[in-house]
Amino acid sequence: MRLYIAEKPSMAAEIAKCLPGPVSRKDGYINTGGGIITWGYGHILRQAEPDEYDAKYGKWRAEDLPIIPRSWKLLVADSCKKQFEIIKSLIDQASEIVHAGDPDREGQLLIDEVLDYVNNQKPVHRILLNALDEQSIKKAINSLRDNRDFYNLKQSALARSRADWLIGMNLSRAYTLAAQQAGHRTTLPVGRVKTPTLALVVRREREIEGFKPADYFTLKADFVHNDIVFTAYWKPQANQPGLDTEGRLADKAIARALLATLQAATEPATVSLCETTEKKDPQRLPLALSTLQVMAGKKFGYDPQLVLDTAQKLYEKKLTTYPRSDCEFLPESQQEDAGPILKNLSGLAQTELAGWAGKAEPLTKSRAWNDKKITAHHAIIPTVERCNFAALSEPERNIYFLIAQAYLAQFYPVHVFDQTRAELDYACERFTASGRVIRELGWKELYGTEAEDKKEEDSGALPAMVKGDQPLFVKASADKKSTKPPARFTAATLLAAMKEIHKYVKNPELKKQLKDVAGIGTEATRATIIKELIERGFLREETKKKYLKPTEAAYLLVDILPEEITYPDFTALWEDILHQMAAGNASLDSFLGQQARFASSLCTKAKQAAIPLKGDYPCPRCRKGVLQSRTGKHGKFWGCSRYPACRASYDDANDKPALPPVKEQGQG
Repeated sequence: MRLYIAEKPSMAAEIAKCLPGPVSRKDGYINTGGGIITWGYGHILRQAEPDEYDAKYGKWRAEDLPIIPRSWKLLVADSCKKQFEIIKSLIDQASEIVHAGDPDREGQLLIDEVLDYVNNQKPVHRILLNALDEQSIKKAINSLRDNRDFYNLKQSALARSRADWLIGMNLSRAYTLAAQQAGHRTTLPVGRVKTPTLALVVRREREIEGFKPADYFTLKADFVHNDIVFTAYWKPQANQPGLDTEGRLADKAIARALLATLQAATEPATVSLCETTEKKDPQRLPLALSTLQVMAGKKFGYDPQLVLDTAQKLYEKKLTTYPRSDCEFLPESQQEDAGPILKNLSGLAQTELAGWAGKAEPLTKSRAWNDKKITAHHAIIPTVERCNFAALSEPERNIYFLIAQAYLAQFYPVHVFDQTRAELDYACERFTASGRVIRELGWKELYGTEAEDKKEEDSGALPAMVKGDQPLFVKASADKKSTKPPARFTAATLLAAMKEIHKYVKNPELKKQLKDVAGIGTEATRATIIKELIERGFLREETKKKYLKPTEAAYLLVDILPEEITYPDFTALWEDILHQMAAGNASLDSFLGQQARFASSLCTKAKQAAIPLKGDYPCPRCRKGVLQSRTGKHGKFWGCSRYPACRASYDDANDKPALPPVKEQGQG
């Protein structure tokens, strides 16, 4: 008997529809002529809490840290006990098993860990369901792989899960205890990804608070050649006085003097360089989840969690492929579906998609079709299922539109333009001008100004010029501008920062190394991390644009933690190792050993952390804690927040500690 184990009931139901009949639904599974399908509810097994390893860990104590399990323990989640027993019984009866978890790292682990937990010895196949339409499922059923091919992916997921446990369990306890000893009545959750993400927002807010605008001037001049007026921008020489640290002209008097010199000059300008290059801009790649989340945030103001939830609904409606994808490429074999998908999109009347689909060329092969870039999943695209666009909710219509738009772009030509760059000398000063002429609009027809990356200096078309030509000077001007503070993060731009984390890495050598890393967190977890930071009161959203601002608790947490956990350097490096592990190029045991040593070193630092005291009555005895009101067997009294390290206690006197006289206090 073949047993399919799906990640969730909805996926099991779709698989059942594609297996031969008869089909009958039972308690916790579905019987079909092609096998039995059962399901989990995400992770059926959970990691044991510290006190489930040893009861003494039920009380948080600094002397017990770090807690490093010698052997890792999983327990059946209370809400899944009945379903677990059903799955276990079916595994016992099966002759072969098909692992039908989601096609990602986490999906691989949550079925594998159940099989390992029950010590399964039956052969296991793997089905990769990137879409839930009938054609895709039947194709996947006929293309089963050996589950052992995904062993490294499971190791990577185990490494992530256990590393998060080591950092979260140990450092949350260590720094919460340290803060409480300084009088802060709070719990400080520390996370391997969550904390450096929060620190990005705290540092950005401090940049904004400390920002002082500075004026600078942009000099430009209009010239005319062959009856065409064009604008060129002044380029300062290496020894030019009056420049700021960014090379901008900041001295108003020098700007005025330059303008006067330019206006007074009488000789024509001379072209010292003029070159035109044909450039090609390839089609924008189809969408991974994070790309979709950032685009939807910009275009519709959607937060990342809404985008993920909506993409999941479209997937379950069989309209789009697997949403939690970190891949922007497509398998070459899937191009054969282009015809039916384009035909479906051309039938979406009253939408721009219909017009674009009608002009798309299904035989066009963009760089997106690349088997070497595909792992367990591919980019998010429309399926061959017909879409009833009018029946979708507004968010579903908008997200489907973005997914379909990016897919359609693959069937348009590349964008081709001529880029011209010119340099002119005038009044002993150098000016530069650039311009472009579009030769073929190509895929940018679908995006218009959204896809434009024109710079301020880009003047459109320049007149035909060659070296030695002498355009005539028309006028010069200086635009006064002010430097602007960095923009506050929104949920969408914070998610983009998590994906492009190398930009925020402190170590310059590591910054280069991590440029190609897929950021911190995963496509499936980034939105959840941001949502949790808001829900737990570390970030708040403000104004209609929902800018993220840190709360007092966020400042406290980031300030008391060492840089090793607040900067993304180590976390990004660990993500790189996890990707290497998924490719079979890193060891689980070696990685966890590194994590254990890291957690241990930071627990030691927590005991030495300098944390500002919070309370009205600093402890007169140790001077490192504050007196807090407590109730004992003889009534109310005041004790030191550092108890038992400091056992100072004082009677209560009208809701205040009865402190000793100043002289005695000095002696204490």
